[in-house]
Amino acid sequence: MLRACHFPPIATPALCALRLSLIPSLHLSSPSNLHKASTLAPFQTSVPQTFTPTSPYLSPWSLKRVFPMQGHPCPKGAASFSAGGNSEGSREILVQHLLVKEDDQKLLLDLQQRVSGGEDLSDLAVEYSICPSKEEGGMLGWVRKGQMVPEFEEAAFNAPLNKVVRCKTKFGWHLLQVLSEREESLLQDIQTEEFHAKMQDPNFLEEAQLIDVREPDEVARASLPGFQVFPLQQFGIWGPEITTKLDPQKDTYVMCHHGMRSLQVAKWLQTQGFKRIFNVSGGIHAYAVKADQSIPTY
Repeated sequence: MLRACHFPPIATPALCALRLSLIPSLHLSSPSNLHKASTLAPFQTSVPQTFTPTSPYLSPWSLKRVFPMQGHPCPKGAASFSAGGNSEGSREILVQHLLVKEDDQKLLLDLQQRVSGGEDLSDLAVEYSICPSKEEGGMLGWVRKGQMVPEFEEAAFNAPLNKVVRCKTKFGWHLLQVLSEREESLLQDIQTEEFHAKMQDPNFLEEAQLIDVREPDEVARASLPGFQVFPLQQFGIWGPEITTKLDPQKDTYVMCHHGMRSLQVAKWLQTQGFKRIFNVSGGIHAYAVKADQSIPTY
């Protein structure tokens, strides 16, 4: 069956080794650390890394949570086994899996037969997988090349959509299934001088969407026209509704004080299906110093 967990799940420690990449996890110990918070934690699911809760509740200074992209259900198809197919250029895939011990061949074959007989891989992962992702039905989320161990990556990126593929890594035997694929999104820094030049074009403010993730008291001290304010400390409020407030297809520019918090949010937006995201390098401070000295610094 299709689960809510078929979207990028919360992070689980033991998946660190399976996934090679780092994804944003923001740790805020106090308000004074907001502009310095750029801690990257090993992301063991999708992307994304993403914000994931360290406890069932969000505290004012700990924002680490993932929300599924609204209106973006994961397709489900009848599972069958395949030796693999052709991989293509720049793309991301949505993967779920289960893991059994290397010497548990009997269980592996039994699970293969059960999946071939129509049982859902995610249900079997919950019951039998030894990977912590079992709590999320085996969901690893959206991944791109270079983020997984080589054996798993090769099998996943050559697997036809919805077909279950078997592969072996140093962790044991995996049964994996690719549920969906999409074109890889763009995320890059934009220098303040270039961004300032764009801001002079009236059409730019109509065609792009601008996000300021600083807190209201910061925005009151210095701001730029055209930005919507999404305070990072209020992530639990606006995060679940982000794709109803913004258009993932439009160019999205993210800014904070020094470019750290905005980078975290930009990487999270990438996991939510936003296609083209630009982080204002150095934030509004660099903008005020290098591009427009009429903007106050603080």
